[in-house]
Amino acid sequence: MPTSFALPESIVSGKTSKGTAWSRCGNGPTIVLLHGVGMNKSVWAPEVNLLCESFDVLICDMWGHGESDLPNRELSLKDYTQQLVDLLKELEIDSAVVAGHSMGALIALDFAINNPNTCLGVCAMNAVFDRTAEQSAAVKKRAADLAAGGVSVNLAETLERWFGQPGTHEFPEAEALAQELLLVVNPKGYEAAYSVFAVSDKAHAQTLTTLAVPALFFTADGDPNSTPEMSFAMAALAPNGSSKVLTGHRHMMTLTAPEEVSATLATFTQSVTK
Repeated sequence: MPTSFALPESIVSGKTSKGTAWSRCGNGPTIVLLHGVGMNKSVWAPEVNLLCESFDVLICDMWGHGESDLPNRELSLKDYTQQLVDLLKELEIDSAVVAGHSMGALIALDFAINNPNTCLGVCAMNAVFDRTAEQSAAVKKRAADLAAGGVSVNLAETLERWFGQPGTHEFPEAEALAQELLLVVNPKGYEAAYSVFAVSDKAHAQTLTTLAVPALFFTADGDPNSTPEMSFAMAALAPNGSSKVLTGHRHMMTLTAPEEVSATLATFTQSVTK
């Protein structure tokens, strides 16, 4: 792929007083990128490289992922949202566009709904919403299997869900990176986040109508679990919501189509920071 999977050398990294690892580079309006379950902030390297020439890009590890600490308590979606609130406060960032992928999208939406004075706009990528009974049962089973047997139990199934069957797609480097990140994730941090992810698809069903900031719901046509229909439904509920569907990609479009994702983020950010 033409886009680098390595973070730029100019990036600055640190860790907050509360244990959140972060990295930041670039100048301009601030864009915060939130990763999904099992990944870490380095998964955003392609987008960081493409966006940091025009924007101040901030990435962070969610609790129990990458270099961030794992709080010694049962976590809820609100705990991951508060992690972002505290990070922005400590870095003295007064306003930002927040974009999240998968579980990161749930966190981004929760932040946007509850912090409209800080959030300039929100982009929810490959977000889940109001799963069917069958979808809900499947994700809860994956969470239970993960708790019982660890990451390796459903690793192959996860990668196939994210990228397609091995050898049938054009993104072996992206798949290899995702596999590498899954294999090094803190198992307890992964389990904690997945347990929240499995039950949070209806977290904003009653509150999306109160979302005060511009919102873009962006997914891929080949994503079997964060479907275009979910993005359409969320966009219809949000007062200033819109949707976009990327053709020819699946759940990990942030790795398989970073140019398109970055261009979409840039256009959206420019539209809300004029």
